[in-house]
Amino acid sequence: MNEPRRRGPIASILVGIWDAMNFTRRLIFNILFFGFLLICLAALGSGTKRVLPVEDRSTLVIAPEGTLVEQYTIDPTSRALAEALNDPRAREVQLRDLLAVLNAAKTDKRIERVLLRVDGMTFSGYASIREVAEALADLRASGKQIIAFGESYDQAQYLLASQANEIYLDPMGGMLIEGLARYRQYFREGLQDKLGVDVHLFKVGEFKSAAEPYVLDAASPESKEADLFWMNDIWQRYLGDIGKARKLDPKQLAASFDTLPADIAAVQGDLAQYALKQKWVDGLKTREEVEALLTKRGTADKQAEGGFRQVSFRTYLTHLNGALPMLGSQNHIAVVVAEGEITGGDQPAGTIGGDSTAALLREARDDDSVKALVLRVDSPGGEVFASEQIRREIVALKKAGKPVVVSMGDLAASGGYWISMNADRIYADPSTITGSIGIFGMIPTFSRTLDKIGVHTDGVSTTAVAGAFDVTRPLSAEVSQVMQSVIEKGYRDFTGKVSEARKKPVADVDAVARGRVWSGAQAKEHGLVDAFGGLQTAIADAAKRAKLGGKPGTYPVRYIERQMTPFEKWFSGFASTGTGRALLGRSDIARGMLAKVVPQADRDLRLLERAMEPRAGGAPAKAYAYCFCGF
Repeated sequence: MNEPRRRGPIASILVGIWDAMNFTRRLIFNILFFGFLLICLAALGSGTKRVLPVEDRSTLVIAPEGTLVEQYTIDPTSRALAEALNDPRAREVQLRDLLAVLNAAKTDKRIERVLLRVDGMTFSGYASIREVAEALADLRASGKQIIAFGESYDQAQYLLASQANEIYLDPMGGMLIEGLARYRQYFREGLQDKLGVDVHLFKVGEFKSAAEPYVLDAASPESKEADLFWMNDIWQRYLGDIGKARKLDPKQLAASFDTLPADIAAVQGDLAQYALKQKWVDGLKTREEVEALLTKRGTADKQAEGGFRQVSFRTYLTHLNGALPMLGSQNHIAVVVAEGEITGGDQPAGTIGGDSTAALLREARDDDSVKALVLRVDSPGGEVFASEQIRREIVALKKAGKPVVVSMGDLAASGGYWISMNADRIYADPSTITGSIGIFGMIPTFSRTLDKIGVHTDGVSTTAVAGAFDVTRPLSAEVSQVMQSVIEKGYRDFTGKVSEARKKPVADVDAVARGRVWSGAQAKEHGLVDAFGGLQTAIADAAKRAKLGGKPGTYPVRYIERQMTPFEKWFSGFASTGTGRALLGRSDIARGMLAKVVPQADRDLRLLERAMEPRAGGAPAKAYAYCFCGF
């Protein structure tokens, strides 16, 4: 039997040193591991900590910052990380949340008054602003006092502030109502003359102006005529809304623009004094003076910011969300949000995907507890095929016996109208932008651009059309004819489907189509919209059609959206805690990760880039039902 080999003294020393180092390594690793585990457990515990109750005689402080949106445009993980780092890209306010808080406050006896600060908000249109303004007016009518304060106001923010009982403006601030405008950049000279890029546009409808910047140096007369028509309608309604809220004559408001330079000169350029003189505000006060006023009228609280008892918008919303019952298999109304451009495939929130949005609608169709659906549309349109995918799901829902009601937001034009037209009923705000029933396609070619640098394309093909859509070659007259025929067929499809859905002769549809944009009020006159109303009106209509009751609160409502993963739920909770904010906020690694993770919202229309993308199914070019409209 062999005896174990004995180590020498030097080997024993080296092994001992190694064992000590190995033990130290494992010890440090375990300390780090269990330390991180304790942090995570603490974060989970603090993430679910009890929210402080709303006390009696509280002031509800509604001071959200960011863009008013139908749904968040970045994923939950990125949003939680951005919020922890106080990144401005995370500053979004969901319309549904703002409306829920205002509606709940009407009957909440604990809420004595409201401090309204909207000078940190931005908006994409006037339909959603008017919906919030109506909720504020209802809150004021319920007997709750609303005090608005701003360091400055733009005219969109002021429409909300005007609903308050009292409006105060910082003495060093200012506001200026200026009217509506819509200007765009035109690239024809730069593209064609300077760079040698030839953009070939194919469209139907003299008012279809979305792609004009690529082929003209200025807006066409038809585009100016149509834009001024719907913009004047929205502007006159804005003046009427301000006049009603502030008890001012809309005609005098309109006339004040003629004397605006002289009136501002008379107050030596002081815009705050100008606003006070015009009776747009009730007084000039600093933030501290407004807080002192609220302390005097309400309940003093030295521990609270500003010195008065209060509950913030986010805290109050947390209470409301915590009180929501679990639906389970309970019959309910489903809401699907279609916001952003319409593109093919599976797209994230904030963009409408032909596959992804259709899948949400299909989920509503397959769920027996969903008895009706509301499609909330805020979209300028986009790809025709993706729009048709979504429209087909609307038709399938109706065939399954589930009523579908559309609620149009700020914008539901072109492809946005395509996905709306088959609903049982279409609601819009009078200031919604809709219509733009038209089709266009676009092919850029770069043969002259390449010629400038001495690059030329040549070769052979087996037929006259093979390789004809190569963007490095000139576009032939025959190919142009093919493209125009395809676009005209798309227009016939669009108007034909509108004719069938809206039960109107094709000739009548064509008379209000041809790419022309309308306000919601004008669209209702032409039969493109059924009635005026916001999201809550549409939901109540859907509930009535499904026989779930007609009064809000008597039926459950569920938004069908992509569900958060377990990690996203955990990370969102962790990032919202004090521990999470401290760790992430001081982490250079987290900041670097944020730059890579947070989606970069590119709101510019990249038609030329998309026009050059590979085309599926043998289609010569993508057909677009897109409206470059809005403010």
